[in-house]
Order: sequence, then C-alpha cells, then structure tokens
Amino acid sequence: MPHTHHPMKHTHARQSQPAQSGIHVAIIMDGNGRWANARGRPRTAGHIAGARVVRKIVEAAPDSGIGMLTLYAFSADNWARPSREVALLMRLFRRYLVAETDRCVTNDVRMRIIGRRDRIPGELLRAITAAEEATQHGRRLELRIAVDYSARDAMVRAAELLQGAENITRESLAAAMCKVDHWSGEARDVDLLIRTGGEQRLSDFLLWECAYAELYFTDRRWPDFTATDLQSAVNEFHSRERRFGSVPTAAAG
Repeated sequence: MPHTHHPMKHTHARQSQPAQSGIHVAIIMDGNGRWANARGRPRTAGHIAGARVVRKIVEAAPDSGIGMLTLYAFSADNWARPSREVALLMRLFRRYLVAETDRCVTNDVRMRIIGRRDRIPGELLRAITAAEEATQHGRRLELRIAVDYSARDAMVRAAELLQGAENITRESLAAAMCKVDHWSGEARDVDLLIRTGGEQRLSDFLLWECAYAELYFTDRRWPDFTATDLQSAVNEFHSRERRFGSVPTAAAG
C-alpha cells in the first residue's frame, strides 16, 4: 500500500555538504494528466503545473541530504502519446532548461540530461548542450533529467557496444550503459526511488541502478508534491534497514 504521509519538520542540517556525500534519489513524476483532468483542464495544464514543481523540488533537494537527483521526464514509450502533447512537452523541456540554467549556476547545481539524443528536436538539443556547459561546475547537487529514456533499451545498446569483449563485468556493463545514455559521471546506484500519482511500478526507469533501491509510493500527484513530501520520503528512507541481501549482524550470530 502507498505510504501514508505525515508532515515532517524540514531540516537544513546538510545544506553545506557536497553532492558526493548525499543520497541518490530518483523520482517518477506521475499524475500530471490526472491532476488536470480532475480539475476539468487539459492534460497540458498538468504538465505546465508539474514543471513548476520541478523547480521547488530541485531547490529543496540539497537541504534534504540529496546529492544526486534523477527525474524521469520523458520515456522512450512516451513518443506514442498524441503528437500535440509530445510537442508541448518538448517545448516545456526547452523552456525549463533556458529558464533554470542561471538558477542552477547560482545554486551550485550541475544539470545533465540522460537518455537518447538522436530523436530529440534540434532546438531542444542545443538547449541541452548549453545548459550542461553552463552548469558544469555545480557541486552542491547533481541534477539528472531523463529524456527519451529506457533502461531496457540502454542495456541492449550497452551490450552491443561490448560485443567482442573478452570479459564483461558488472562494472564494464554499467560503464557502457552510462556511455550510451550520455552520462559521463559516476554510475551511482539509486538509494531511494519515489513515484507519485498512486501507481506502483518502475516503468522501465533505472532498472539496473535500482537493484537495491528503497521504493516509496505516494498517491499524491506530481503537481501537488511539495518539499515537505520530499522530506517525508527521505525520512522514511533513513528509518528503513538496508541489508543488500545479507542479514543483520545479530541475526547472523
């Protein structure tokens, strides 16, 4: 069942810590369309409202002890949506990148896009390049936005890249997956995966990196998600015992 939320006091204890010391949180930002439909508005209104929430969550992330934040913005399967909705999403991505680049620089946030790039419109691709170059010195938060992303497709393309290799290891496969998805940073596992909107599935998002992720599902739709909700999810994460396949020391003894 989805976790029941209780308001938590927001903490600023980790505000000055570098990104490397924080946890990796991934978010499936679901529920934009249903949020809009419930208000008698078009799905596009939900996407616009959701984009505003992204800004708030990115700003709140470092103070919640998050060093890397990966947001699922557009999956490879989303190309099958109505063409008008897809076109609007592409324009929204570009508008977000242009509007938020300076804010990321000011807040010491490094922004990068992961996923395929051969199907993305040229204007958006140029905005991606400009945003990544402008924010490359950010150290407080690693912000990754997944666009035209599919974890299973990435595994297939990584395997093709490694054809002929004598010894394929977890490390070499992970590195190949990073390469095909235009990620040059550390291949970090996900510590906490959050999905809004009430659904309880991974939807082809970071399947490899989520091998031992803690999963947190909430009925709250993405346009209603707040910094307090984020902190509640992180607090829940820290309350769980992570065993990574082993047993507690006391039980083992």
